[in-house]
Amino acid sequence: MKFRPVPLNALLEPYADKVCDAAHAVAQIRNGEHVFVGTGCAAPRALVQALECMPRPPADVEMLHFFTIKAFDHDEQGRCTTAFRHRSFFVGVDMRAAVKQGLVDYVPMSVARVPEMMALGRIPVDVALIQVSQPDAFGYVSLGVSVDIIPAAIARARLVIAEVNPNMPRSMGDSTLHISRIDHLVPVDTPITRFERIPVQEDNVQRIARYIAGIIDDGSTLQIGLGEVAHEALQYLTDRKDLGVHSDLISDAIIPLLMNGNLTGARKTNKPFKIVASLALGSRALYDLIDSNPLFSFEPMDAVCNPVTIAAQHKMVAIAQAYSIDLTGQVCIDQFDGEFYSGIGSQGEFLRGASRSPGGKPIVCMTATTADGTQSRIRPSLLAGEAATIARTDVHYVVTEYGIAYLFGKSIRERATALIQLAHPQFRPELFAQAQALGYIGADQTLQNLHAYPVEDELTVTLKDNRTVLLRPALSSDAQGIRDLFHHLSEEDIYTRFFRHVRGLSNAEVQRLCNVNDENEVAFVATTGAREASEIVAQSCYFINPTTNLADTAFMVHPDWQGSGLGTALQNYMVAHAKKRGLRGFVADVLPNNTRMLRLARNGSTTVQVEKNSDSVHITQLI
Repeated sequence: MKFRPVPLNALLEPYADKVCDAAHAVAQIRNGEHVFVGTGCAAPRALVQALECMPRPPADVEMLHFFTIKAFDHDEQGRCTTAFRHRSFFVGVDMRAAVKQGLVDYVPMSVARVPEMMALGRIPVDVALIQVSQPDAFGYVSLGVSVDIIPAAIARARLVIAEVNPNMPRSMGDSTLHISRIDHLVPVDTPITRFERIPVQEDNVQRIARYIAGIIDDGSTLQIGLGEVAHEALQYLTDRKDLGVHSDLISDAIIPLLMNGNLTGARKTNKPFKIVASLALGSRALYDLIDSNPLFSFEPMDAVCNPVTIAAQHKMVAIAQAYSIDLTGQVCIDQFDGEFYSGIGSQGEFLRGASRSPGGKPIVCMTATTADGTQSRIRPSLLAGEAATIARTDVHYVVTEYGIAYLFGKSIRERATALIQLAHPQFRPELFAQAQALGYIGADQTLQNLHAYPVEDELTVTLKDNRTVLLRPALSSDAQGIRDLFHHLSEEDIYTRFFRHVRGLSNAEVQRLCNVNDENEVAFVATTGAREASEIVAQSCYFINPTTNLADTAFMVHPDWQGSGLGTALQNYMVAHAKKRGLRGFVADVLPNNTRMLRLARNGSTTVQVEKNSDSVHITQLI
């Protein structure tokens, strides 16, 4: 006999024949069926518990889900107590122990492709267990905080059982379901599962978050994903304008940006002014914000992750958190130490879509080492227990706490050089040696810098002709850019810089201008354009003489930028850097006719000594 709460909620009275308790509903599940379980914070916990607690559960049932939160119990030893086998597209906390127990078949595929596979019957669904809001006056319920792949599961299931919860917010968008498509309604009145992230205080995570935030422009459209670093990065965007959200997932991290007026969506191409998502994991505050709010548009995962829609977004930013990367750029995001963690999610679609978005930025981030600091996450090759879940052909930005590298369109040598600089200094010599052994880096290259990249030394300046440049410390991966700069110089510029006629720069010579130890050798570049397509328009360096505490200096400035004030800006930048190191000043030997360098020295200090020799001028500039 069906369970009937007394009195029945007035909104459910018209559908009284569908109302029953959880035990009666799950009793309709047959042997051998494939049972889909709703996602994340919307997992129907009462239905799952009723199924798990059946005195004689159906045989050979497979439970199918994207991921769940607090839906399955664990014993005191941390073992999952589920009575069934599971097929999951994501290995979260609920399933991690069950995987080790051999109870889970992890499916490594994009969750955005799951609806298609369900529609084709290649991923069978017989029963769908979901959680929904109360019905409205027209008989429509809302899927609430998780739409994701639920519509596809409902479309294939012979039996749909729904917990009806007055606490489930009514999300707007393509998230409604008519009650006629539900076979059994199970009234519950429990809080929606909360997923409140604890802020990550580790310096390395916060440094990565700041790096990521630093390359996000005004007007960008954000995909946040499941990784903690992406959510941390949002706190550093409170000075940006007209940000938008088009994401598989949203969390409480968007609330400060929304309240501060940063999140307007005004420049989005698809659904401007709307926050588009497929599911939400957060606090009651987030759920209350979502409830009946037309600002939010919740849509099925395959719609949100449509590559064409993503690519069309203005300045689409996708952030994927990885476990490891090899020196060619292959990325693993779902395995570590031979165990499955997390999953592929929809990162492939977002990274590829962002790469084709006008001004888009596909970002892969990770800490440089494992949590205990004993292993580098940047490896010569991925380990046997690590799969290349993101192909090196799809990798653009890579960020660790030691800096930012841009890999797309780069050679293996350039990739390896850039990634070694993102590794923890203690692992760089070994990585460098292994890269040379693998033939990725030439034998004539050396490893000089074992310091973290000082992002705080980056400085954007506006020149007197209103053009802007980024002044920053040089990297060994700047070699080709410096070589290109050299070949734009006139013969006269080359002669005044090198005191001889030079046709080209060998690898050793160009490395001398950028691959420095940052102790007694320091080099800088001025770049213009976006990081992924930047051009080096000036280079400078200084080499410290410890006996005198003075440093020899040298400059190169692109002809198109001479006379713009770039030389002065670069010199002022160097002076500020040298002062922090306690240097007395700079020295330089220049040709007598090098009036630009003489003028630059005099403009940079009130104390300048000039000594004329037979064929050169020796300048001492005290700072």
